[in-house]
Amino acid sequence: EGGAAVLGGLPDPGDPGKVILVAAFGKAVIAAGVKAGVFIGAIARLCGGGGGGRANLAQAGGRDGAALDGALEQARREVARIGYPSLVRPSFVLGGRAMEICYDQSQFERYVAEAFVVAQGQPVLIDRFLEDAIEVDVDCICDGRDVIVAGVMDHSGDSACCIPPHSLSTEMIAEIKAAATGLAQSLGVVGLMNVQFAVKKEDGAQSLYVIEVNPRASRTVPFVAKATGLPVAKVAVKVMAGTSLAEQGIDADPVPVHVSVKESVFPFVKFAGVDIVLGPEMRSTGEVMGVSDRFSIAFAKSQVAAGILLPEKGRIFLSVASVQAKESMVGLAKRLAALGFELIATSGTARELSAAGIPVEVVKKLQEGHPNLIDHLIDGRVQLIFNTPRGKGARTDEGRIRAASVLYGVPCITTLPAAEACVRAMEAMRTETLSVQPIQDRFPGEVHAGPG
Repeated sequence: EGGAAVLGGLPDPGDPGKVILVAAFGKAVIAAGVKAGVFIGAIARLCGGGGGGRANLAQAGGRDGAALDGALEQARREVARIGYPSLVRPSFVLGGRAMEICYDQSQFERYVAEAFVVAQGQPVLIDRFLEDAIEVDVDCICDGRDVIVAGVMDHSGDSACCIPPHSLSTEMIAEIKAAATGLAQSLGVVGLMNVQFAVKKEDGAQSLYVIEVNPRASRTVPFVAKATGLPVAKVAVKVMAGTSLAEQGIDADPVPVHVSVKESVFPFVKFAGVDIVLGPEMRSTGEVMGVSDRFSIAFAKSQVAAGILLPEKGRIFLSVASVQAKESMVGLAKRLAALGFELIATSGTARELSAAGIPVEVVKKLQEGHPNLIDHLIDGRVQLIFNTPRGKGARTDEGRIRAASVLYGVPCITTLPAAEACVRAMEAMRTETLSVQPIQDRFPGEVHAGPG
């Protein structure tokens, strides 16, 4: 009816209140007019959409073996219908706890069992995973009638996000803002609301998906406030206390005058041998941000603040899993070679680079003997690693490589968008130095000195 694709917020069939709530959410999405493919799963059945990309799996009978086996059998049937990659997660958990992207049956069997345990009787959800989509966060404030979109952030790396978005067209940003505004008005939100979207290229055009809507403050609010200069929390609290946006003199979305990049800080150095590849589960223990007039420099600053020092010279190891990733890595490798870096790679990636005329040294895989990459890390011969995951876990070759990178203090990049951002940053730092600015100069009149 509304052509909206929704991934998020399924009801518990045993709770009519939750069914009504989700039906209302589905109708709000229709009213917002989010343009995309079809509804996903139970929301489609409730609200008149088509298709089925999600299964709502209740754990019957607690944690006993028979009940768990029965639920697993249901899970197998549903994932066969949905297909891979799929996202398995318990409902009603925070920070992506026990959430996992599954690419094959064996991985699915392992993680769905864990999800049933963590869910403790609540539904376990299986989603179609939108691979190679751009994740977008939106924070907005609604007073029940008017809405301002405080910030639109696209994710720019393994875990970084950027204001203003650097990978989205002006038309897509406008569509995202319109969708967020429509959702806030349809849901009758008074205060802050966070929406997570996904933008995926399908059949030559970009489709906008709603992942989830949270009528509350998000942890991105402090970043949005610093990036735009709008005191987001202050404005939202006044709205909740009865002062409308118009009464506060706010009638337009804030326009950032700089590029700001937020980066997450991870505690991997304290956990020897742990695979550092990221998934849906939140693993960060802090956040930093970099600010500049250019995305490349803002990203470089965010990496420095997070303790990741991008090299200016030396040797870079490249290893990517899929054919598509290898093709994308060729362009990045050419730019790295132009910067004067020496490149080393495992046989498959090295073959692609050599065919493109890029000088590269072949290094053995771990199971092929010595000297392999870990030997090069021990000898201090590698300054940066680009390694996209084929498998996940400390026992896989990729996992051992990523764990060793932490042990020997070598930055390891695990996604192609992050690799692209890093190369852009290294190119920019050849021609521009990093600068700092007092926050008092950036937002005059907004920062006040404390007592004394």
